[in-house]
Amino acid sequence: MQKSRTLIAAAVALLLAAGAFVLFSSLRPPSDTSPEAGFARDMGVHHGQAVEMSWLVYDRATAPDVRNLAFDIINTQSSQRGRFSGWLEQWGLSENGGRWPMAWMVGHGHGGTVDAPAAMPGMATKEELARLKGLKGQEAEVLFLQLMIRHHQGGVDMAKGLLALSDRDEVVRMAQKIVGGQSGEIKLMTDLLRHRGAAPLT
Repeated sequence: MQKSRTLIAAAVALLLAAGAFVLFSSLRPPSDTSPEAGFARDMGVHHGQAVEMSWLVYDRATAPDVRNLAFDIINTQSSQRGRFSGWLEQWGLSENGGRWPMAWMVGHGHGGTVDAPAAMPGMATKEELARLKGLKGQEAEVLFLQLMIRHHQGGVDMAKGLLALSDRDEVVRMAQKIVGGQSGEIKLMTDLLRHRGAAPLT
């Protein structure tokens, strides 16, 4: 009887210790080289370009469906960028870490090296942005939708990469929200392109 009580007490103590460790780990801020810090920094940059492209088409499009979509992206991704910056400040980390972009995804489809950093997936080139600036009306709408579909696909890849590397609640919830929200917008944008007789970029 006494032996059983001792074993039960030991098991309870072990469970409490494990729970305390998990709780402490979840409260401890991520390190400068953590996937969470890399995700917050890189996704902030990625969102920044999405907002830039959305403002460009908002000023150049004539169709309400595209302008409404652009406005939604501006609001959603600007808000999320604020969350990323807030996390970094809360964690005591700088906006720009000491590692190269996408270093946190080395071995997970992206990452590159310090001498040859990988490009963030889905980002538009300077030439593509310049072309978007020079278009108006339906031509601007089509190019925007094509670029933003690819951009969202890259964002979804980054968010899924974070989900494979992190169990930190607030970051995981954000990544899940990005996967769900941007996947839905990809479907919407594909439909909008089809209605304009166009297709996503290959």
